[in-house]
Amino acid sequence: MAGAVGAVRRAWAGPCRERDLSVQAAKAALAAWVAWAVAGWWLRAPVAFVAPWVAVVLVESTVYRSIAHGLQQLAAIAAGTVAATAVGLLMHSTVAAMAVVLPLVMLLGQWRRLGSQGIYAATGALFVLTNGSVAVTTSAARLGEALFGAVVGIAVNALVRPPLYLRDTRAVLRDATEEAHDILRDVADGLAASRWDAEEADAWHQRALRLHGLVEEARSAVEWSRESLRVNLRGHRKPALPLPEKGYDDALVVLDYAAVHTAGVTRTVLEAAAEDRSAPRPHPGLAKRYAEFLCETARALRLYSHSRFGDACEDELSEAVSRLRDILGELRRDLVRSTTDDPDEVATYGALLAQAHRLADQLAASAG
Repeated sequence: MAGAVGAVRRAWAGPCRERDLSVQAAKAALAAWVAWAVAGWWLRAPVAFVAPWVAVVLVESTVYRSIAHGLQQLAAIAAGTVAATAVGLLMHSTVAAMAVVLPLVMLLGQWRRLGSQGIYAATGALFVLTNGSVAVTTSAARLGEALFGAVVGIAVNALVRPPLYLRDTRAVLRDATEEAHDILRDVADGLAASRWDAEEADAWHQRALRLHGLVEEARSAVEWSRESLRVNLRGHRKPALPLPEKGYDDALVVLDYAAVHTAGVTRTVLEAAAEDRSAPRPHPGLAKRYAEFLCETARALRLYSHSRFGDACEDELSEAVSRLRDILGELRRDLVRSTTDDPDEVATYGALLAQAHRLADQLAASAG
């Protein structure tokens, strides 16, 4: 209940995902109402229910998707309707006709060109065979109603506040960057305080693995943003937010690297913290130096996010990347000066250093 109330408040307060979903729901209801008012109330069509049914499902997340799915759905409904009508006229038994038609239309529904709308071939066939006697005129009317409903659904979606998802994309990208920042800071705090607790290290690693999911959500959001601008009247006006161009792609590359190497760092820390590990952990001095690097990396990630999707802080970002390079050089020198003869300890620190190199290189390339 509290979540629903919070969603209503956010939708009322200003632009947000909840408001977008509310608008799409209202548009779907409007499309169904218009389709029924014309087909059922005004024209009194024999199968008027088909028009609002098609209209409501074609108020899609993007205008482009409404058109593409509309064409696929009409093709599927037409194929199922024609097949069922032809077989139904040849056979006098509905049960026998269904036994023949349904396997055919279910196979047709798997056709790649029909995409996710292939199931409507079977739906169209069932409407024909389960709605009394089969007649060519009724089937033709059903196809006409489906076409009218598709036109209404697509028109409402295209003309009444067509959906754009640029704001959601920015939010998802920033959320993923902030989570990467928080993970790195938590690991850095643990290393600086010489906390090598296996349970805590496992929690860090699980968060790092979930970061991959956030990056995939961000990638999906970017694709949806691009799609929402296609055949969209609002997309031809000057948008209030920057378009999902190369900057978004660059951000995804940085987030990919951050997710991969954050998982690598946390995995190395987890292995070093394992209770059954016989080898000693890296020297506290080396661990603290690495913690300093992680803190600076987290700061650079946050500055990168702000420079791309918020405040202009290019100079601060350049300074942070330069600082990363300096710390990386100190890390390398510390490892060379290390007097440990334990190969496992050197391997642990070497793995951490390799992750540091890759992450620093990617941030430097992106900042440049």
